Amino acid sequence: MQEITGSNNRFLEGDLTHRTFREFQADANDIRMYLGGKGLGLKMLYDRMPPGIDPLGDDNIIAFMTGVLLGTGAPCSGRFEAITKSPLTGIMCTASCGGPFGMALKTSGWDGLLVKGSADAPVYLVIDSKGAVFKDAKKLWGKDTRQAQQQIEKEGSGAVVIGPAGENLVRFANICSGHRFLGRGGMGAVMGAKKLKGIVAKGNEFKIKPKNQKKFDAHRKKLNSYINNNAITSGSYRNFGTNANVNLSNAAGILPVRNFTKGSHGEAYKISGEEIHDRFNTKYSTCKPCSILCGHKGTFDGRELQIPEYETIGLMGSNLEIFDPVKITEWNELCCLMGMDTISMGGTLAWVMEAAEKGLYKSDLKFGSADGITRTITDIARGKKAAKDLGMGSRWLSKKYGGRDFAIQVKGMEMAAYDPRGSFGQGLSYAVANRGACHLSTSLFTLEAYFNMASPAAKRGKATMVKFFENVYAAMNSLHICHFTAFAVFLEPPLIKYTPVPLLKLMTQNLTPVALSVMDISLWPKLWSSVTGIKMGMLKFKKVGERIHVLERYMNTREGISRKDDMLPGRLLFESRKSDVKERRVPLEKMLERYYRARGYDENGIPKDRTLKRLGIEKK
Repeated sequence: MQEITGSNNRFLEGDLTHRTFREFQADANDIRMYLGGKGLGLKMLYDRMPPGIDPLGDDNIIAFMTGVLLGTGAPCSGRFEAITKSPLTGIMCTASCGGPFGMALKTSGWDGLLVKGSADAPVYLVIDSKGAVFKDAKKLWGKDTRQAQQQIEKEGSGAVVIGPAGENLVRFANICSGHRFLGRGGMGAVMGAKKLKGIVAKGNEFKIKPKNQKKFDAHRKKLNSYINNNAITSGSYRNFGTNANVNLSNAAGILPVRNFTKGSHGEAYKISGEEIHDRFNTKYSTCKPCSILCGHKGTFDGRELQIPEYETIGLMGSNLEIFDPVKITEWNELCCLMGMDTISMGGTLAWVMEAAEKGLYKSDLKFGSADGITRTITDIARGKKAAKDLGMGSRWLSKKYGGRDFAIQVKGMEMAAYDPRGSFGQGLSYAVANRGACHLSTSLFTLEAYFNMASPAAKRGKATMVKFFENVYAAMNSLHICHFTAFAVFLEPPLIKYTPVPLLKLMTQNLTPVALSVMDISLWPKLWSSVTGIKMGMLKFKKVGERIHVLERYMNTREGISRKDDMLPGRLLFESRKSDVKERRVPLEKMLERYYRARGYDENGIPKDRTLKRLGIEKK
């Protein structure tokens, strides 16, 4: 096994149309400016893809990027990133995954893989240190994700595959790696349009070694210590998985119930992480390497299945007014085998149920009833005629049939499982998030609704908070490291940990820039620097994150995105939750204006020339 010190700076570009590949290196300045992972992938696509291309056409590129921390043993760093133009939203889409493909690609000697063109018949790729081999996938076409993985992983140590939903161009089809998914934006449909069933990497050809092992070991030890002392990362998430969020969201009134009409429900405890842990004998089933251990599996009628994540429980459970964890787990398993995003699936099914109630769309699906859901999921994935429209997502459906106000989506992407009427900062974050209604752009609901470190119903300071966390999370996804390490990094340093919560809330709400400036996030850039040998401090790290975020926004504005798209569905702007006696709605406009000023965008949400120049982004 050969050894790589720092970053290998080897990338592979495959052309499916001509069945060729080439090796290339990233510009050294681009690595400093964009880190790797999401940031570097976006820059590569910005340099290669003009605006206006068809997401399902030959000119669209899908990039798989590994980041410099992968393979080093840094805590929770077993992740890779994919970047492409989304067929669901029509704009740029990035997604993070913890499956084995990233490690296999990195230890095959590659920091990233770009795939363009389309094959004339189904293929899969086999990657090793020398390049790529194109192989016939006709016999795999139609297979589910488990069957496809089992077959092609015989030729390597980690794979990504699509299921029938990707083959049938379902706009929210996803990509599977192990039992993890590149879940959002329809990336599976991009692979399906390219006739690319999967990619497998040989792996285990290279070992990754940091340039400064001593410093790296010290930073790794400190981060692990933070993780093992934090109440979320070593407590609720480790014990109950992300479904620990169910009881927290229900208590805060931000749980999606009956297509985001209520905010809480008396039966929510039935689908909580605590209840599932007790009923189904759960045990760990995680990404590798992982110190948090939030992934779990359990035993259901003698079958061992993955426990659905909170987003699935929220969107396909309470949002449909269904509180049967067995049914939700079965639907989660079916979506995984078919290769479909459970958030968009839940949001789309909820729209169908409400549209049927209002006479806008003919369907037998009903809130509170499991009848017909299994069949509908299968029909969507298989491209059956009666369900083909549903595979286009709720925005498309509401444009065709009506009901736009209760299609709970932003920019075409269905909203994650946190009602922003109980978390105004999260509402702003949903509206402006680059890929659509994304909860991972900032996750402000944790500060507002869970930890009481910011007032959930205040407008003041929210634009600054959204900008700060967008920058930090963009940089994290470029290292690349798990978002959940943020609980430990933000909350465990002594200045934050031992300051009384009421004082933190006072500062966060009234002295927002000061409060954010004292947050010590230095561990992330220190880890990156110890691996690469390139010096980077907190301020530079945050500026890199800003550059990545603004580049993605600028790429989207070239596709026509502007203020008109930074909008929430009418339900969240003009209707209150039935559980809220104060009848609060998201006051988006004032927060949006402040956000644009903070970002350096014009009144239409377009990055100003001077903003691009300050960040070193060249206009094209």
